[in-house]
Amino acid sequence: MARANQPLSGRLLRKMPLDQLTGGDVHGGGGLVRSIGLVQLTAFGVGATIGTGIFFVLQTNVPKAGPAIVWSFVLAAIVAGLTALCYAELAGATPVSGSSYSYAYATLGEVWAMVVAACLLLEYGVSSAAVAVGWSGYLNQFTDNVFGFALPEALSASPEEGGIFNLPAMILVFLCMLLLIRGASESAKANAVMVAIKLGVLLFFIVVGITGWNSNNLADFAPFATAGVLAATGGIFFSFIGLDAVSTAGEEVKDPQRTMPRALVAALVIVTVFYVAVALVAVAAQPWQKFEGQDAGLAQILQDIVGASWPGTVVAAGAIISIFSVTLVTIYGQTRILFNMGRDGMLPPIFSKVNPRTMTPVPNTIIVSIAVAVMAGVVPLSKLADLTSIGTLAAFTVVSIAVILLRRREPDLPRTFKVPGYPVTPILSILACMYVISQLPGVTFVTFAIWVAVFLAFYFSYGIKHSRLERGTRGVGSRS
Repeated sequence: MARANQPLSGRLLRKMPLDQLTGGDVHGGGGLVRSIGLVQLTAFGVGATIGTGIFFVLQTNVPKAGPAIVWSFVLAAIVAGLTALCYAELAGATPVSGSSYSYAYATLGEVWAMVVAACLLLEYGVSSAAVAVGWSGYLNQFTDNVFGFALPEALSASPEEGGIFNLPAMILVFLCMLLLIRGASESAKANAVMVAIKLGVLLFFIVVGITGWNSNNLADFAPFATAGVLAATGGIFFSFIGLDAVSTAGEEVKDPQRTMPRALVAALVIVTVFYVAVALVAVAAQPWQKFEGQDAGLAQILQDIVGASWPGTVVAAGAIISIFSVTLVTIYGQTRILFNMGRDGMLPPIFSKVNPRTMTPVPNTIIVSIAVAVMAGVVPLSKLADLTSIGTLAAFTVVSIAVILLRRREPDLPRTFKVPGYPVTPILSILACMYVISQLPGVTFVTFAIWVAVFLAFYFSYGIKHSRLERGTRGVGSRS
């Protein structure tokens, strides 16, 4: 498309053809190699979702709902499931590595794709740093319990929290970088092992915790009625964020049109079953009033049941593995989104360069890891976590809108999975996401607006001029 033949509005809203999103070949486009199977991809979704949330979410939300927190988990799973179904349809129809950025580019237009890209940087890049920050606390707890030593605060906290920098968080990011550089298949296999371990730890909690089951703790099941259940649902919803990481592996998955929808649904089912089971056992084993202010809820429950401190060590070890897995998958997702943007010309070409030996975007991975490590080392967890929520929900909303638009514009597009209950399901997904967004504090909207403005400024100074659609070219990932 020639620049001279299009007004500014046309350039801003130009859409990437679907065949160009996939490089024209869903079986090997983009310079990446297809090496990830169904089990490994499902583990990606589980690995990115089950993180620190389940280890902390009960003590902050059980006081809002009481034992009815179980229904809050079910409702949150339904909201996440609506979005997951939308992701599954788009992933089966357009299996690319750009996730909701690519879906927005094909349905809403270029400038909206850049807004979504800004959201995804918050969801993946910033959340990677936020999760890595929490790793140092569990690592210190584990080493103190097992070996009798812990890192000094100066080397395990940000400057604002009284330290110099968070060394364990930076080391974690560096280890993830090395694993991702080795190759997508190796990273997926390592993540699958870590997911098995973290699920094993939660299963350990369920098995031991059920021995302390006391039906009397469930007698006053919903002390705050429906209002309490809904209030807790908003906080619990963020424990389901991460399922969409499956959609960032679109160009490295075997038989993507079938594998990706199946992996998304399977990950959702696994996560929901474990969350509901853990919540039910927890509120049955301990009176709901005791959860408030409890630092290590799951560990404390087990400690009270068995009368020893070793469960805390087991849970800490599980959290260490859990956080490693989440950080690995979120950094992976960020690099693949930026890879797609580099290939589209929206970022400098270095982001789409693929190493011919490992078949991974090595320069991209190094750049992302350095940025994440710096944030994890010097920025407090609370400030990082506040930035992720609105970006994630905005991306979820766009995906649901994209399903509706693509059904109307491309009715004959082959779809290996279709959202059941269309168009009600995507509409409900949009409304659910908008409701949760409305509950966020005002300062979050201000920060988000500033961030999007900065990102759009980059787009108008670079992206709009170098876009593949501007040049009329159709490149794929380059080899370095």
